[in-house]
Amino acid sequence: MVTMLIPIEGVPMVLPGNDLAALLIEAIDKQKVGVKSGDILVVCQKVVSRAEGRVRKLSEVEPSAEALEFANVHDKDPAVIELALLEASEILRKKDGHLITRTGPGFVAANSGVDCSNQAAEGEATLLPEDSDKSALGLMSRLAAHYEAQVGVIISDTFGRAWRLGQIDLAIGCAGLLPIDDREGGRDWAGRTLEHTCLAVADQLAAAAGIAMKKDAGVPAVLVRGSGAELGDGSAVELLRPPEDDLFT
Repeated sequence: MVTMLIPIEGVPMVLPGNDLAALLIEAIDKQKVGVKSGDILVVCQKVVSRAEGRVRKLSEVEPSAEALEFANVHDKDPAVIELALLEASEILRKKDGHLITRTGPGFVAANSGVDCSNQAAEGEATLLPEDSDKSALGLMSRLAAHYEAQVGVIISDTFGRAWRLGQIDLAIGCAGLLPIDDREGGRDWAGRTLEHTCLAVADQLAAAAGIAMKKDAGVPAVLVRGSGAELGDGSAVELLRPPEDDLFT
């Protein structure tokens, strides 16, 4: 089986209140690639956040004393730090200019995922969707109905990793596919019993799509075809390691 990554081009700048599903469907139809059963559409978090109105003007943010102190010491934008603090359910690290937090559903991210890059206007920042799994489910339902196909949707965002350099796209929202392939108890090619093999399929697909989702080319989504991922009810929350098992934070 050959896996194809099809960048979805021609999507206009997404603004608060836009019908993101309609914009994606229009772009897919213009490319004449269609959507088939088994396809997975990976959509970048930023356009989801914009469509859902998760955009803030930095000039309208009043920094707290905590945000001002951290920003002044580390030469950061106090409005961005304030947004990160407001979005955080738990502050994990405040050291050497790094603010690492845990967000509502449990994702660990720098600055709570607050992002000022590639904005529709200067002085704006996007926040993570309030419920990325719900966002993915809404997009999946629209795609499935329009194309009469069983499909999956992943919402991806870029994360650093505690034990490796560089960043990678991971799944923060998932619908229509099983995000984890637990192979414990199965057999490897030599017939040995697998004891700890648990594949993060949704993250693998998000990372693969990230190769084709050029940040400077305005490609907000990638259609993954032929991945062999198992469709079904699933969510990105299933990928989160319980805090009590977290050895890195």
